[in-house]
Amino acid sequence: MKNIKTIGRYLFTIPFAMLGLMHLFKASDMAGMVPSFIPGGVLWVYVIGLALIAASVSFVIQKHTYLAALLTAALMIVFVFTVYLPQVLGGNQMAMGALLKEIGLAGGALLLASNYQQD
Repeated sequence: MKNIKTIGRYLFTIPFAMLGLMHLFKASDMAGMVPSFIPGGVLWVYVIGLALIAASVSFVIQKHTYLAALLTAALMIVFVFTVYLPQVLGGNQMAMGALLKEIGLAGGALLLASNYQQD
């Protein structure tokens, strides 16, 4: 059972690590996704990228995993309400897949946090 948890934790970490790297290396391409009512634009893309990489490292080395998973879940929920839900409500049905992915990742992060509550 421990091997399944370890494999699951690593597989769960991969999207966050890759998205973090994409935020850092493709920041100008992603800056358009930052809602216009949030000041800072591309700066937030870099901050989010660093946060995703930090969470990934935390998940792999199992240090401060509980806090990292809770903050990651919160971040995914913020993305749902500030980025993807407005797009879906605005008629962009292609954003529905991303919205559902973010909800799933938030749920997975909460499950991971529940495994590390004593962290």
